[in-house]
Amino acid sequence: MNLLSVNMGQPKPVPYTEHRDGMTGIDKRPVDRPVRVAAPGPKGIGASGLDGDAVCETRHHGGNDQAVYAVAREDLDEWERTLRRRLANGSFGENLTTEGIDVSGALIGERWAVGPEVVLEITSGRIPCRTFQGHMGEKGWVKRFTERGAPGAYLRVIRPGEIRAGDPVRILHRPNHDVTVALQFRAVTTERTLLPRLPAAGEALHPEVLAKARAYVEKYGAGTRS
Repeated sequence: MNLLSVNMGQPKPVPYTEHRDGMTGIDKRPVDRPVRVAAPGPKGIGASGLDGDAVCETRHHGGNDQAVYAVAREDLDEWERTLRRRLANGSFGENLTTEGIDVSGALIGERWAVGPEVVLEITSGRIPCRTFQGHMGEKGWVKRFTERGAPGAYLRVIRPGEIRAGDPVRILHRPNHDVTVALQFRAVTTERTLLPRLPAAGEALHPEVLAKARAYVEKYGAGTRS
């Protein structure tokens, strides 16, 4: 398991973002140098966990619980076959493109050591948005991406440090529950009846998702109502 690339973006004006200034940092490109990774601060204030990487729409992106976004190269390869076009590392706006890791099959709260210093913890899956669809230039992209159910993972920074392409990735900890990124994603998008399963992941789960799951349980109980 290793890190194929570390991908960074700079603010860019586009016609398809909801950012008040029309800017986005979703166009990430691999960089050939060490990159400092640290917790960026709370959502709405903090942006990317990677030093020098742009997150423009901080109302919905960035912050401590979405500090880093990872996508498996294997998922990009599968989309290449579906879309019949090349997808370079960083094409989904991900900071980390990995190899040999089932990112969407990872557990919420799973911890990864990336290189000799950095430790990251999985918090949730990525929800597709209008900016992502515009960036991809694919009709119905949000629906197609959601139906595939392999969203990649957001991670928070547990221990800061430097990372670079080629670093090994090791799983340091796997929690004792069955809440994967893919299950969490389905619960908040297409299968709301899965929401009662999410609190098993505890405080490792993205706090907004945990609040949504608890509110669902409070309203409907732990049954199968939607």
